[in-house]
Amino acid sequence: MRPAPDSAPGHQLSDTEHATKTALRRLARRHQHLSEEIAEADQELHQLVHQVAPALLALPGVGPEVAGQVLISAGDNLDRITSEAAFAHLCGAAPIPASSGRTHRHRLNRGGDRGANNALYVVVLGRLRYDPRTRTYAKRRTHEGLSKPEIIRCLKRYVAREIFNALPTLVAENTSTHPLAKP
Repeated sequence: MRPAPDSAPGHQLSDTEHATKTALRRLARRHQHLSEEIAEADQELHQLVHQVAPALLALPGVGPEVAGQVLISAGDNLDRITSEAAFAHLCGAAPIPASSGRTHRHRLNRGGDRGANNALYVVVLGRLRYDPRTRTYAKRRTHEGLSKPEIIRCLKRYVAREIFNALPTLVAENTSTHPLAKP
């Protein structure tokens, strides 16, 4: 139902059906525009990460967003990454003893870069869902009596080790030119 051509523009918005359609049309255009912008940014991120660290993208469960986050965390803290254990601490994936009495267990370090820790978590969840080796590992550890959070803790540590081993050339190259690097 179209309004008469001689009616005022504000008059047609007083009709709730027309006003709703107008608002939905604007939202749809905004969604399309933002979706295009996100797709462009994702493509640029993938190209940048592929140029800097293609070995990261080759790891199972590691996509451009995860690799980008790891590169940002590593690049911001080059002076702290002296070993694989230091990288795990940086990511908050280093085990800390949490034993009491006869119970011997570990928990994750709550410190570290939360973005890097989240990136490890995303990789672990992806692998638990799609990687047969990880699923077999989780099943075996469940039979050994570990809870799901404990299995995820172990997997995060493993993923941190794997990612660190994909970074050495990047870390070594940047450490030598980093202003905080020790001679």
